[in-house]
Amino acid sequence: MPGPVQSIQRGAAILRLLARSSGRLGVGEIATSLSLARGTVHGLLRTLQLVGFVEQDEASGKYQLGAALLHLGTSYLDVNELRSRAINWADALAARSGEAVRIGTFLDGQILVVHHVFRPDDSLQTLDVGTLLPMHATALGKVLLAYDAGAAAALGDGALEAYTRSTIVTPKMLARNLAGVREVGWATEIEEMTIGEAGVAAPIRGHGGLVVGAIGISGAVERVCDTKGRPKAPLVTFVRDAARAVSRDLGASRW
Repeated sequence: MPGPVQSIQRGAAILRLLARSSGRLGVGEIATSLSLARGTVHGLLRTLQLVGFVEQDEASGKYQLGAALLHLGTSYLDVNELRSRAINWADALAARSGEAVRIGTFLDGQILVVHHVFRPDDSLQTLDVGTLLPMHATALGKVLLAYDAGAAAALGDGALEAYTRSTIVTPKMLARNLAGVREVGWATEIEEMTIGEAGVAAPIRGHGGLVVGAIGISGAVERVCDTKGRPKAPLVTFVRDAARAVSRDLGASRW
């Protein structure tokens, strides 16, 4: 098994040192505190500065933590608050719908599953927490694409990967589908990711009405859809009610 990467360990030590400091620190101060050569510290600081993790004061030449770290920290808090606020409602949704429930948020052009409740039966299931799902082929992803400009931009304008014959693979078709999502306030996918499975999802909003995630159910097509191949109305209602409840808990004034 590979050992730890020394440069990453040292970079992390510099960030921790800067976080504990009441002010900015110079190269020499950091080198002395960590028992490292000045040249080594200088190289690490330049790399951390390039990625936005540290900033250098022009007047003094000293360093402090960068704005990119604040963004990462905020994202971590947002994801954990989303999960903690949604857990009880996700359990209730699984019980009402009889299907598996997932909560997802946008991460690097994909959907990160931050919470997963198993279908309430005795069937063998696999925990999906931490799994990354494609945006264009899942109901969770379509919700975020419909309401999050950043997520839509990350998808790009090229051809989309086909997972089944039903997957939407052209930006034009996807744009029409997303317009429908915004019109009705929820998204669906029927055998677009996996043959025999369907899903329904709705947006979770935070303060100011900003969409911060999505909650949805997934299961066998024959259970999720009616005889006309459309998601069953009660299931859509259950999902939307759960999304509204989580949104209220996150401080959303509208949903």
